[in-house]
Amino acid sequence: MAESPSLWDTYRAVFAGATFTDLTHAFHPGQPHFAAFPDEERSFVFDYPKGDAFQVHRYSFVGQWGTHMDPPVHFIEGGRAVDDIPVQEMLLPLVILDISERVAGDPDATPVLTDISAWEARNGPIPQGCFVALRTGWSSRWPDAARFYNRSADGISHCPGWSREVLEELFERRAVTAVGHEQIDTDPGLATSKGDFSLEHYVLARDRWQIELLANLEGLPEAGALIMATWPKAKGGSGFPARAIAIHR
Repeated sequence: MAESPSLWDTYRAVFAGATFTDLTHAFHPGQPHFAAFPDEERSFVFDYPKGDAFQVHRYSFVGQWGTHMDPPVHFIEGGRAVDDIPVQEMLLPLVILDISERVAGDPDATPVLTDISAWEARNGPIPQGCFVALRTGWSSRWPDAARFYNRSADGISHCPGWSREVLEELFERRAVTAVGHEQIDTDPGLATSKGDFSLEHYVLARDRWQIELLANLEGLPEAGALIMATWPKAKGGSGFPARAIAIHR
């Protein structure tokens, strides 16, 4: 009786020939961040120049720091925290929704429903339970905070974001598990400049999670890849820096 292939066999047959792309910015003090948050503070507890045999840093930063995940509790009282997200949700099919060409001509651009229908015409239905990443090209501006916020003379931020119609289509009719984007916020700059974070509230109120400040989405296939996303298991945590990796051919 033949044995079924082990996961080791699957890894050797499939993943050994795959490309692994890091979708994560290395975080550091002084990087772009939500204006109301304090900057990161970092110091040495032990270090070689001090005569110590090893090096240890002390880090102080808000949970929403650098490439990070937002669980529902970030906006929804009583919602799931970072330690409530099951590990089964950390390896998902990856869908890339690309509006980068439109953003290059209009930094206030957001996705529309025809972006989804065009994607499905090329690739078939968006799979249930997947992770949808919005490719805007905005991560190329990292870590220049002025270029990231892209404020006009009147102080308004001009940067892309999601749209309500597309998020509703993805969550309510495509049943996706999570979304991600390259910008600091879910909502476009025109909204956040007015204190409007309704799209982020919508995502988290659906008991879904998201990753902000993704990097290196350019060049990824729009269909067929996987995303592996992990973060520390902070009990009751309302957000934490994440490590996200695309696995693709």
